[in-house]
Amino acid sequence: MHGRVTKLFTRSVKRNTSHESRVTSRAPAGFTLTEVVVASALLILAITPILRALTSAHLGTTTIIEHKTRSLTLAQAKLDEIKARSIYDYTNGGASFAESNTSLDGSYRCNVTDNSGDPLKTINVSVGYDVNGDSTLASDEIEVTLATLLARRW
Repeated sequence: MHGRVTKLFTRSVKRNTSHESRVTSRAPAGFTLTEVVVASALLILAITPILRALTSAHLGTTTIIEHKTRSLTLAQAKLDEIKARSIYDYTNGGASFAESNTSLDGSYRCNVTDNSGDPLKTINVSVGYDVNGDSTLASDEIEVTLATLLARRW
């Protein structure tokens, strides 16, 4: 009986040994911590210049949009002012509504043209940011141009 127990025991040991060799021969699933850290570092190094470029492009675009928006607001205000004055004085005291390089708000400049027609005037208001600081509004600095028609009311 002692020999029979030994045989059973050795068989079960052999089975376990063959099972363990099958388990250890399999490739490990997943990534090691080192591989994850290295891949993350490479990803950060690759994305950083892209994000910097997008951020600087966004800041440049934001400034342009702010200048155009402010120019539009100032042009509309100037046009409203001229319309209000024209209600009671269509001829502007015998003078034209035209203005050149008028300062509106700091570095924003305004040009107004008036065709002085009667009974219908065409008023053009051009507003822009004085980039070079020479107190004149050059054609390449104009951000917004608005036009309207004014009619004699009485």
